[in-house]
Amino acid sequence: ITDEVHNVGGKIFCQLWHTGRIANNDMPEQKLAGKPVPAPSAVQARGGEGLFERFGLDKSAGYSMPEPIDDPMTIIADYKNAALMAKEAGFDGVELHSANGYLVHQFLDFNTNKRTDKWGGSVENRCRFGLETLKALISVWGPDRVGIKINPCGGYDDVGMPLEETKETFTYYIEEILKLKVAYVQLVNYLPQMDPELDGKKRGTPHDVLGTYGPLVKDPANPSGSGTTKLLLNGSLNPEQANELISSQLIDAAVFGTLWISNPDLQARVEQGKELNTQPDHKTFYGFPGGDPRVGYSDYPDAA
Repeated sequence: ITDEVHNVGGKIFCQLWHTGRIANNDMPEQKLAGKPVPAPSAVQARGGEGLFERFGLDKSAGYSMPEPIDDPMTIIADYKNAALMAKEAGFDGVELHSANGYLVHQFLDFNTNKRTDKWGGSVENRCRFGLETLKALISVWGPDRVGIKINPCGGYDDVGMPLEETKETFTYYIEEILKLKVAYVQLVNYLPQMDPELDGKKRGTPHDVLGTYGPLVKDPANPSGSGTTKLLLNGSLNPEQANELISSQLIDAAVFGTLWISNPDLQARVEQGKELNTQPDHKTFYGFPGGDPRVGYSDYPDAA
C-alpha cells in the first residue's frame, strides 16, 4: 500500500490508535490478546450495546468494565513499537489518535481518569500520557514526521467535560504539544452526529473548536509566521469551506474522511468541479457485513 501511494507521488501517515475501554472482553481480538480491556480507571463506557453483534456477541453486549492500567509506560512502549513497525512498513510518518473517546482521550478526561498517581488528577497529570506517548513517537520518527488528532468537544464514546474544564485541559495540552514541534495538530469540529444521547441528554460539549484553539497554533496577528507546527481542521467540511479557511490563513490544511470513502476519486472530482457523493453506506464502516472488505471502501463508482 505504501509503495502504491509513493508511486503516484503521495505521502502516507499511519494513525496509531488504541481503543482503551471501547472494547469487549469477548471480542476475538481481545481474547487473542490474553488481557482484559484496559483503561486509565475502572469506569465503564455507556452506549456500546449492539456494536459487537457482528463479532458474534449477543445484541445486548456493550463495552466491558475495563481493568485499570498498572503502569502506563508499558502502553507507551507499545505505541513506540507500533511507530517502529510503521517505519518498517514504509509509511512517511505517524499520527497519534488522541480523540473520540479512545485511550489517550480517556486519560485527558477526568470522568474517565480517576487516577491519584502522576497520570491523573490535575490537568498536567491527565495530559501526561498523551505527551509522553508523543515523545516516544518522536524518538522514532523525529518531530516533523509526527502529528496528532484532537477532539475537545467529546461526546463520542462517552467522554466530555464541562466547558471551562474542557478549555483548560485542551489549551494546556495543545500548548505543551507545540513545544514538541510536531508536524501538525489536527483539530476536530463538533459533530452532532458523533454526539450520542445518553440518559436523555447529549454527551458532548459543543463549542467553537477552531476559534478557541486555532490561535494557539496559528498566531492571528502573524498567521504565515507561526511556528513549524501546521494546523489541520477536520469535521463536516466541504471543499469550498476548506478553501476559504485556507485562503483566510485560519488553517493550513483541511482533512476529509467520509468524503474520501464515498468518493475514491475525490481529488479529481474537486479539481474538475464534479458533484460529490455525500451518501456513504455507514453500515460498511469499520466492518465487512458481507464478508468482502471491498464493499463500502473500493466499490464506490468514479465520477463519469
